[in-house]
Amino acid sequence: MECLTETDRAFYQVQGYLTVPNRISPETLTALSAEVDRFEAEARGMTASNERLDLEDSHHPDAPRVRRIKRPDLISPVVNKLMRSDAILAPARDLLGPDIRLHTTKLNMKKAGFGAAIEWHQDFALYPHTNDDVLAIGITLDDIGPENGPLMVFPGSHKGPIHDHHADGVFVGAMDLTASGMDPMDAVMLEVPAGSITIHHARVVHGSALNRSDRDRRLLFLEMMAADAFPIMGAMTAFDGIADYDTRMLCGQPTLTPRLAPVPVRIPQPQPDRNASIYEIQARLRARAFETQP
Repeated sequence: MECLTETDRAFYQVQGYLTVPNRISPETLTALSAEVDRFEAEARGMTASNERLDLEDSHHPDAPRVRRIKRPDLISPVVNKLMRSDAILAPARDLLGPDIRLHTTKLNMKKAGFGAAIEWHQDFALYPHTNDDVLAIGITLDDIGPENGPLMVFPGSHKGPIHDHHADGVFVGAMDLTASGMDPMDAVMLEVPAGSITIHHARVVHGSALNRSDRDRRLLFLEMMAADAFPIMGAMTAFDGIADYDTRMLCGQPTLTPRLAPVPVRIPQPQPDRNASIYEIQARLRARAFETQP
């Protein structure tokens, strides 16, 4: 164990999530906030989302509101350096082992006053793999409390099924909580100060409500897996051959031998008829769990 305790690891294995307060240095937080400011300035004048920035419904070219920075590791040296640092990889290795591959990154932003909700879902529903040593590490750029749209998880749900994330026969990346037999009162809010990390298993059910507070809630997600977890055909994992896939190694050694584990899987097909963001895809869910308007 590099930084977590055996108690931490046991908690994660049973509950499917973990929080580590004050893991990120103040200097790194300042640099990350400066990067966010840079991208928000880039959004000024934009009238529609593009391959870098996903805009809020309440966005205006003269009053930019960004809800997601896409693949910040590719467009921000600060994020790329942090992703490869021991601040992130040490706890990841404690839970996944020495060989780790990146799946994707995103910086989800819930602006003060109105920050979009993310419906209940399981990451593993979007990208099933041959085993479930798959997780997401979140870096909190702001203090996160119950009022500004915290990440919420269902403890222990990573031990259960992969729920149906379809509506009208199409994959929508969100689940009907009631139909799945789950009570929102059982969810836990991950309330942590800025500079903390959250870790959640790819099978754990999670989501987050609107941010109606006067404080932003910015959360950088780094999603990764053990190098011997390979995507199953039909998963929303795109790569151009094994050479390209191996460029995603964050530490350790790649392998050509997938580890097969008896994990539940649903294939996220058929896909919607157009390439849309998770916010737009989830809007197709009929039984929305969270309010969608400010």
